[in-house]
Amino acid sequence: MLGPDSRPALWKFARVQYDTVRERNVLQYPEGALFLNDTATEILALCDGRRTLTEIATALGEKYGADVSDDVTAYLSQLADRELVRDADV
Repeated sequence: MLGPDSRPALWKFARVQYDTVRERNVLQYPEGALFLNDTATEILALCDGRRTLTEIATALGEKYGADVSDDVTAYLSQLADRELVRDADV
């Protein structure tokens, strides 16, 4: 489970790549792939292992003019449950 001070980063075998056939971003990993919407792509772009979950949510909240903390936390927690995102500090 990721907490507010977690520093999320993509699993070393996962990557975001643009799929030219489907014209959208995809989170690719050895067992499969997830299609990403624009918001998910922005969230994952900020998951560099340096920013905390709180900093990521704050940056996106400022961009969209809304509190997105719960949504960012829920999305990254789902990916962490699938071991596609991990706390860089662990």
